[in-house]
Amino acid sequence: MKTAVVTFPGSNCDRDIWVALRDVSGKEPVKVWHGDAELPDGLDFIALPGGFSYGDYLRSGSMAANSPIMRSVVAAAERGVPVLGVCNGFQVLTEARLLPGALMRNSNQHFICRTVPLTVENNQSLFTSAYEAGETIHIPVAHHDGNYFADAETLDRLEGEGRVAFRYAEAVNGSQRDIAGVLNKAGNVLGMMPHPERAIEAAHGGSDGRRLFESVIGSLVGA
Repeated sequence: MKTAVVTFPGSNCDRDIWVALRDVSGKEPVKVWHGDAELPDGLDFIALPGGFSYGDYLRSGSMAANSPIMRSVVAAAERGVPVLGVCNGFQVLTEARLLPGALMRNSNQHFICRTVPLTVENNQSLFTSAYEAGETIHIPVAHHDGNYFADAETLDRLEGEGRVAFRYAEAVNGSQRDIAGVLNKAGNVLGMMPHPERAIEAAHGGSDGRRLFESVIGSLVGA
């Protein structure tokens, strides 16, 4: 089992997700810098963390999506390697066209930082198999640009193909259809605004995020 966490200038949750992966898998993830030309060989899983890559200049995630390492991340995802993007990582995935849609400014124009309820919409993916379909879980959010937007045709396609992984169970940021996390068509890429790595033990105030990492590691070990 070989996992990796990519760090961009301005990432601030890279250590959090590194610790979550280490604690669940029992092995230390590889640390990858955005300027690296290639990912390490033999990776089983890649995480893009939250933060404010490049200060969120231009558009959140747009500059990071053009970092040298992202060519290798896109190629790995297209080969079927699982990729998780959390918060800013979700923004990077949309900017890199690995996921549809865009993350816009929160509808209330304020930074939101609190624990929110989510509904598990799809528990058949490698990221969500440890959850029950329809289950309500509680995960922290911390973002200013988490308002998920896509055109109606794209939203209908995501719904019809079961690619909405998580949905906000209450109004949070104005996201279309309360979408909090989406999958790519192949099911090996997940982007989500809430931070599961901030909810992996009781000291965090809840551990509902831990099962996401258990889902991934369990799926990979059993493959």
